[in-house]
Amino acid sequence: MKRITLVTGGSRSGKSKHALELAASYHNKAFIATAEATDDEMRARIERHRRERDSSYLTVEEPVNLAMALKALPEETEVAVLDCITVWLGNLFYREKITDETCPEIDAFLDILEAPPCHLILVTNEIGMGVIPADGATRLFRDTAGSINQMLAERAHEVIFSVSGIPMRIK
Repeated sequence: MKRITLVTGGSRSGKSKHALELAASYHNKAFIATAEATDDEMRARIERHRRERDSSYLTVEEPVNLAMALKALPEETEVAVLDCITVWLGNLFYREKITDETCPEIDAFLDILEAPPCHLILVTNEIGMGVIPADGATRLFRDTAGSINQMLAERAHEVIFSVSGIPMRIK
């Protein structure tokens, strides 16, 4: 079934682990990674995530054009774990593609979700539960992430909130 599952939560809350557990029973799996190895810490984080998933995944590394990555998945793909929406948004901000909460890459991605190519398990961070950021650029990022997460939750068949490694179904 071509469903959308959104897994959200704070940093190191168990989101990615749970997303992989949800995908484990499928045979034809894809993993769409949005992170880029921009420094040693991020390289180590990416490597840790690679070790956490088994070799049965087709891995697609796409930091910006998620719609293109989803369209290019092999037809037999049953499930795709997309990790992570928030990192993707950071990539778009870094490339100055977002100036006011929308951009063509976001619009194209949301369009794909109207008829997903397979069961999509989307991982995102819930970053709006802390203090109000001190600068405008960070507030725009936080607000954009919150808006995108709401749009994804609206489209999702299931929403899971992960806290301290405990996944809780909220939709």
